[in-house]
Amino acid sequence: MTATQLALDLAVTIRHDGHGGVADDLADREGLAVWVRERAALLDCDGPPVTVDETLHTAVRELRAAVRSLFARAVRPGPPSSADAHRLLPEAEAIRRLNAAAALVPTVPRLSWEPDARPTLRLRPAGTPPAADRIVAALARAALTFLDGPDRALLRACPAPRCVRYFVKDHARQEWCTPSCGNRARVARHHERRREAQGDAP
Repeated sequence: MTATQLALDLAVTIRHDGHGGVADDLADREGLAVWVRERAALLDCDGPPVTVDETLHTAVRELRAAVRSLFARAVRPGPPSSADAHRLLPEAEAIRRLNAAAALVPTVPRLSWEPDARPTLRLRPAGTPPAADRIVAALARAALTFLDGPDRALLRACPAPRCVRYFVKDHARQEWCTPSCGNRARVARHHERRREAQGDAP
């Protein structure tokens, strides 16, 4: 998984709930614990399971708010996700949060080179920082890498009805985050055209 995917994974823990509302996969500590466990190696915490306390829960949610605020800036002049368009952080505060979180854990480059594979270089935490700091710093570094990289120009907020996700446009004709969102958007357009046609009918 790349920095792009990790940053997107964090952003899209806010999603459409399938019933016209918005769901938050990180609404409680248990949700965050599951999410972290599924990404343990990428979050520099692939040892014993991490205990998610209120401090870590708050830190990750605050970081996500910063990421989504900067994603809203990245998709301009397009509109941001409707989930939080009305409560975006000031950009300077979002940037400050990301930079502060990334600075929690100093990193050093580490080379690994498995037999019959290409060498890979990864930044690893220096020393033995607490797991909570490693998680927050890894998420912040992924977001910073994404925002500084070429994929940022391909970031979009899905325009399908009720969708609140961000996605990276994989090909020139992609308009929605998933085919199901595309289907929903086409159905909505069809109903809108029918309403307009019935309104114009004598």
